[in-house]
Amino acid sequence: METSENKFEIIHETIHKADNRLSVKMLCEIAGVSRSGYYNWVHSAEKRAKKEEQDRADFERILEAYSFRGYDKGAQGIYMRLLHMEPPIIMNVKKIRRLMKKYGLMCNVRKANPYRRMANAIKTNNVADNLVKREFEKYGPRKILLTDITYIPFEGRFCYLSTIIDAFTKEILSYVLSESLEVDFVLETVHLMIEKHGVSLTTETIIHSDQGCHYTSCSFIQLIKDKGLRQSMSRRGNCWDNAPQESFFGRMKDHIGDRIKECTTYREVLGIIDDWMDYYNKDRYQWELAKLSPNEYYKYITTGIYPIKGRKPSADMEEEGN
Repeated sequence: METSENKFEIIHETIHKADNRLSVKMLCEIAGVSRSGYYNWVHSAEKRAKKEEQDRADFERILEAYSFRGYDKGAQGIYMRLLHMEPPIIMNVKKIRRLMKKYGLMCNVRKANPYRRMANAIKTNNVADNLVKREFEKYGPRKILLTDITYIPFEGRFCYLSTIIDAFTKEILSYVLSESLEVDFVLETVHLMIEKHGVSLTTETIIHSDQGCHYTSCSFIQLIKDKGLRQSMSRRGNCWDNAPQESFFGRMKDHIGDRIKECTTYREVLGIIDDWMDYYNKDRYQWELAKLSPNEYYKYITTGIYPIKGRKPSADMEEEGN
């Protein structure tokens, strides 16, 4: 459907054609617009030019934020990246969406995964109770830790990624990529997490997983006990009981899946995973985390100091303007 502005542009072009025999009145009647509206549009040409110049300048800032570190972003991600620039740039989300649409800047929308997990959990007698019960964010940082394994396909084969995520801050506390599904790389993920973040954990900290064979193994259970943590497991076949971890894997693959498909060696895959993890923890801002990255959010929660200069975490920038 054509807008009035589109019609005014057509009328203006037609009027200035050498072979035109139609008057402004006739063209406006044909287009279904008023003459006064057309003349107002003509007289505001300078104002429109200035607005177009400002839109283009703002879009250049949007494009810079969108391309930061090579990972595309939606309107909210761009808004948060702009806030983290030096100096911070404040541009509301509605304006960002408008300019993205105007200049054809698109961000891939994540599609629901139609496939079930590649491997069902193996039932054993070593299944822990579900202590979390989907209350992922109830107890604060470093209280509920989620862990899982995902398959990374490349060059006609697989490697395997084990991660531990803080359910409250969404930080990846540790990760290990392995060419083998042996239980060792899952144990290593725990060791790395303790090494990096052990001082922030307590005897109340829960590590929650599915009922996969790695987590029901005697070696994993004993390790969790030795480290003074509590173990929790999802109900069998219920991915929603570990939803934040599943969501992280899905979003990660949305962003780096195409790059990994081009890899021919395990080392190349590892390099992409390392870069994504660094980007995710430090620079991938999340709307629900007070518009901060996971690392920033943890520092904000534990210190009370909001890291974006001159801004408050509750600032509402949804209105059009700016």
